[in-house]
Amino acid sequence: MLSLCVCVLISFVNSVGSLVDTPRWCFPNIDDSSADDYYSLVMAAGKSGSCKMLESFKPPPSKKSRKERNRGKLPGSTPTHEVMEQVIWKEFPEDLFEAVIARLPIATFFRFRSVCRKWNSLLDSQSFSQHCAEVPQANPWFYTITHENMNVGAMYDPSFRKWHHPTITFLPAKMIALPVASAGGLVCFLDIGHRNFYVCNPLTQSFKELPARSVKVWSRVAVGMTLNGYSTVRGYKILWVGCDGEYEVYDSVKNLWSRPGNMPPNIKLPLSLNFRSQAVSIDSTLYFMRSDPEGIVSYNMVTGVWKQFIIPAPLHLSDHTLAECEGRIMLVGLLTKNAATCVCIWELQKMTLLWKEVDRMPNIWCLEFYGKHVRMTCLGNKGLLMLSLRSRQMNRLVTYNVMSREWLKVPGCVVPRGRKRQWIACGTAFHPCLTATA
Repeated sequence: MLSLCVCVLISFVNSVGSLVDTPRWCFPNIDDSSADDYYSLVMAAGKSGSCKMLESFKPPPSKKSRKERNRGKLPGSTPTHEVMEQVIWKEFPEDLFEAVIARLPIATFFRFRSVCRKWNSLLDSQSFSQHCAEVPQANPWFYTITHENMNVGAMYDPSFRKWHHPTITFLPAKMIALPVASAGGLVCFLDIGHRNFYVCNPLTQSFKELPARSVKVWSRVAVGMTLNGYSTVRGYKILWVGCDGEYEVYDSVKNLWSRPGNMPPNIKLPLSLNFRSQAVSIDSTLYFMRSDPEGIVSYNMVTGVWKQFIIPAPLHLSDHTLAECEGRIMLVGLLTKNAATCVCIWELQKMTLLWKEVDRMPNIWCLEFYGKHVRMTCLGNKGLLMLSLRSRQMNRLVTYNVMSREWLKVPGCVVPRGRKRQWIACGTAFHPCLTATA
């Protein structure tokens, strides 16, 4: 019965959503180059709950043949229009509306959010948040920074294979802030001078500047982020750790940084962190890749316990980074021998603490790398990986699904009003969440 109601409601939502496509709706001019992009409505819908109605230009009606004019008419009948019965729909359960809307694709949601104030206010609804929490997480999106437009984010939706270009309005002007971690639909940014942290929801622009840290570290740092529960309702924590072992933890509930203690003496310092790898989070534990000695360092955000695992990396490996899929720790890197280069995937064996190769990029793709000095950056490590492969002669983006072992090429990222594909400088994966608040 519920599935039948859902189908009926989706039909209703689609019929109402068609109003948004008509020229009678007027939206602020967000981006001329992405007028057909549903996500471009995010900024407009977030600032205003309603849109003004304007008279639209109506082209002269085209002349129809007699057969078309008489089609569907019966002698003595009058033209009829399909009307939704208000008596029926006004009694439709409110929670069922929210249940269906919570299951719409992200881009489609922002399209329908502009229909009326009531639907626009769903993001602040507690019941709608609960419905969103019940929806299984889809593929993560990727928030990236392009090489020539450091203050302009580019988000990739792998389900629709589409790039979105939101305007970053919350970051200070003339500041370069890099996405370094994510959790629960939120993305953590760190400015390039390592002075300040920022957290935001890229979809809704919910934004927060974190308080200043007690320790000023100007060296390279690694950053990880976890949730206190299953959503941002119970808050989140952020960990940064420096090469010399100094670290601090931010708690969003207390809105402050703290130093829980010191690293145990068995962890060799300096850490020699692998800075191409973002932290991998599994439940409340963060994992960082280190070198000299090669291995993994972990930190439990609940217990405050540090651990170190000495794990030799595969031979002839470069540009390697950690990844995660359903609680399994993965490794992705470039395997180079002689003039041949290939992207390989390994899985950490829990019993032996050794890397086991489980997949590699198709050979026909790897032929393009032959004889070239290729560099690789992993832009996401949450089950669906995005890899940036570049050399002087090429610039490639591919995704790899750890579960299905599927390799796909990503369409080039062209910024609005841009003339060429952009190189992706860095990025992070995040699960899009409509109700996550910083």
